[in-house]
Amino acid sequence: MPLSVPSDIEIANSVKPRPIVDVAGDLGLTVDDLELYGKHKAKLPIEVTSRPARGRLVLVTAINPTPAGEGKSTVSVGLAQALRRLNVNAVLCMREPSLGPVFGVKGGAAGGGYSQVVPMADINLHFTGDFHAISSAHALLSAMLDNHLQQGNPLNIDTRRITWPRTIDMNDRALRHAVIGLGGAANGVAREERWVIIPASEIMAIVALSTSRDDLEHRLGQIVVGSSAAKAPIRARDLKASGAMAMLLKDALAPNLVQTLEGGPAILHAGPFGNIAHGCNSILATRAGLALGDVVVTEAGFGSDLGAEKFFDIKCRVGGLNPEAAVLVATVRSLKMQGGADKRALGVGDVQALERGLPHLEHHVRSVQQFGVPVVVAINRFIADTEPELLMVNDYAAKLGVKVVLCEVWEKGGAGGEALGRAVLSLLDGRTAKYAPIYDVTQPVRDKIETIVRRVYGGDGVDYSPAASRAMDNLESVGLHHTPVCMAKTQYSLTDDPSRLGKPTGFRITVNEVYGSAGAGFVVAKTGDIMTMPGLPKVPAAEGMSVKPNGDIVGLS
Repeated sequence: MPLSVPSDIEIANSVKPRPIVDVAGDLGLTVDDLELYGKHKAKLPIEVTSRPARGRLVLVTAINPTPAGEGKSTVSVGLAQALRRLNVNAVLCMREPSLGPVFGVKGGAAGGGYSQVVPMADINLHFTGDFHAISSAHALLSAMLDNHLQQGNPLNIDTRRITWPRTIDMNDRALRHAVIGLGGAANGVAREERWVIIPASEIMAIVALSTSRDDLEHRLGQIVVGSSAAKAPIRARDLKASGAMAMLLKDALAPNLVQTLEGGPAILHAGPFGNIAHGCNSILATRAGLALGDVVVTEAGFGSDLGAEKFFDIKCRVGGLNPEAAVLVATVRSLKMQGGADKRALGVGDVQALERGLPHLEHHVRSVQQFGVPVVVAINRFIADTEPELLMVNDYAAKLGVKVVLCEVWEKGGAGGEALGRAVLSLLDGRTAKYAPIYDVTQPVRDKIETIVRRVYGGDGVDYSPAASRAMDNLESVGLHHTPVCMAKTQYSLTDDPSRLGKPTGFRITVNEVYGSAGAGFVVAKTGDIMTMPGLPKVPAAEGMSVKPNGDIVGLS
């Protein structure tokens, strides 16, 4: 393998994209069906999402990642490219990137190497303005809430019980806790406030889970912003905000059409994080893909303990989707980290650490299989991987009774994923999928959380803080006792402790906070030290970014 390749942005800029109208033509759409955003981006009509599904749904998930990620998006893009090379009408459905990771540690979410979606810079930055629209709708509700307080507070909202935060699409730890409304009576009511990053905004989850324009406005109206002095829930509809919020989101609700480096269709829409939200692209985007293509490749955030569980238990349940196959992405470097290797030296050969980490792979395989979906393991190859290490992972996965495929899509694009494409088609041809969620939404909230902890994480049970216990007792009052649960947990471990790696046993999960996302339609259970507003690292990726005099972007990855 080569010792170096061009940067992601250099690769993306070296390819001349097809006109987006031609990409749409491959799906049976005309220019009249599109709302164009220049030559290479377009909005799809929402009406497409109501067409009968003809395609088959494939999920790409992963083992627990290193801080830099394991290339799940890259494998998703590469698999879609490979399937089209195999003469399959494949459609890629992914989330939109957040600016926080782009300028922080992880980088963008448009794939990598020779398996990217383009225009890469546009997608990773402002794209078609969806995140701006979500931010604006969120800010409008915040402004109308504080204006209500300023104008006499006729709903008698208790300022100590306001739960609606503000939002920004940037990692900014200074905004986790703040005080607003200072400076006298003319400047609002002084109260505590907090910010969340846009992918953790309830409105992001609402956009991702809405099934129509009417459903969007209904969900927005259901948002609980706090409670009255009598402890009655106060909703966005009580503030008469939901209509204007829906207006701001009118265009953002429509899925975005772009393309892979090899010119295949890619639908990107919504971007909830997988560790603090439900981690999946929108139901409308997936339905559009299923209506227009024969195989839809989609991904869910972080490892299968987070993204895949929420994909199966929340997204597929709400959207009436039927996943028929899953790809579990594994990397040598992550398995070495799970086996105790220094995460600063994951590029150094270490078969002992790798061997210790292999049970972690088995856990994720069995976790996905319990949802009734057959699995193929894709070993996403990195330059530093040694042949003995790759062979060890291959042999171990084969002993689990699952197909294992070496994936080289980062270096070779679709050509490096053809073996994976054939393996996925074999799973689909086998028709062995019997998808089902692992819990019934009518179960008590505690039972649903317990099921996830025991069956997905491998834990022995759940402990609750007093505040979390009280909150669960109040969920029935806001109509959320019979909804799915969205777990907020570290992405680095199966436990709630990011330092406890591998396949731990004998642990319990501590739920510190429980709250309802009434508009999204689920209950959030926060564990460990999980935060909804990340911070930048000591050396942010932003320090290496700039724009050349000719307008070319450098440093974006």
